[in-house]
Amino acid sequence: MLAYVYEAVRACGDLNDVIVATDSEEIVEVCRSSGWNVRITSSTHRSGTDRVYEVAQAVAAEVYVNVQGDEPMARREHLDVLLRLMARNDVQVGTLKTPCAEEDVGNPNAVKVVTAMDGRALYFSRATVPFDRDGAGVLRYFKHLGFYAYRKAALDAFCAWPESQLERSERLEQLRFLENGVEIHVAETPFDTVGVDTEEDLRRVESILGHS
Repeated sequence: MLAYVYEAVRACGDLNDVIVATDSEEIVEVCRSSGWNVRITSSTHRSGTDRVYEVAQAVAAEVYVNVQGDEPMARREHLDVLLRLMARNDVQVGTLKTPCAEEDVGNPNAVKVVTAMDGRALYFSRATVPFDRDGAGVLRYFKHLGFYAYRKAALDAFCAWPESQLERSERLEQLRFLENGVEIHVAETPFDTVGVDTEEDLRRVESILGHS
């Protein structure tokens, strides 16, 4: 699974380097045997953003991109649109959304995002948001994809703040930014992914990749 993610990220020509950050000795061995750049990080991190922050203390960059290792359907196009978003100097944190498939609208493992008309995130939730109170059936739902980009100042601020109340409730780290007033800008992509959080997710991905 990690190989799919690593090769997709490497295919993006606008990145200076691709680093696997992990606390797993097993993953370190896989990376070294494959010739991939890997850094061992602390086992106490509660989120991927914390792990990127640790790497950022040793690796200088204008923008840090975080692609989670459980996104085997990652593709170069995801990185391309995310980096175009980060080309704007006013964007401190960027991420992606895609039209939500019908089977994911009520799935708590598929995180939904609601955005303003200018693309700023209003909220992320595992619940079905927005709520179609009158059952009109005309709402569009968007799924959040596990791709992030940050500037160093945003990373520093994130790790200086305590875990926020909404973050703790939803188990969604990006809510810490929103609760502390940092805007998250969201770019849209037509390319959906399935983050592998459960055995069911794994079977679903294997079925998709086996027929792609």
